Amino acid sequence: MNKEKRREILTRLRDANPHPTTELNFSNPFELLIAVILSAQATDVGVNKATAKLFPIANTPEKMFALGVDGLKAYIKTIGLFNSKAVNVIKTCEMLIKQHQSQVPENREALEALPGVGRKTANVVLNTAFGWPTIAVDTHIFRVSNRTKLAMGKNVDQVEQKLLKVVPAEFKVDVHHWLILHGRYTCVARKPRCGSCLIEDLCEFKDKTE
Repeated sequence: MNKEKRREILTRLRDANPHPTTELNFSNPFELLIAVILSAQATDVGVNKATAKLFPIANTPEKMFALGVDGLKAYIKTIGLFNSKAVNVIKTCEMLIKQHQSQVPENREALEALPGVGRKTANVVLNTAFGWPTIAVDTHIFRVSNRTKLAMGKNVDQVEQKLLKVVPAEFKVDVHHWLILHGRYTCVARKPRCGSCLIEDLCEFKDKTE
């Protein structure tokens, strides 16, 4: 995989989807933060169903904190790990109110200090809410990057660092959305849909399917 091939892969993904974004529904940085926390080991579709009822009631740290842990659980009980997520979200709301004037901080260290927020969640928020050229590596991006040979690594941190190194600046803001969507709908885990893949001829995966 050379830089010319990488550039062509990213150019094709960009041409097919010039303005990609997350499939999580949100209308402000706080809603995005909460949706991403809730999305750990859950589907975006499942999170969106829960937040469609939650966000009209509580779309600020104060309103969500007022629900309390048990009140929040009633809205998110269909999402995996909802008990621990409810505790983390309420603690996060309290920290946003007390330490950040109820605003989502545009700062990696401050974000990662919030309960339930790791590097991947911070990357998503910094990228999608604030336009930072961060790359949040999830299972889809890890698979696609290794399978295509776009950016290989033994764990998500290695893949993130390799992508940051090899992806040209003009693609960095959007690349994680393109790769997530590609992994979700085309380069799927069990049987990739190589026959309908727009980068099949550039991909270096040896076991391609029809």
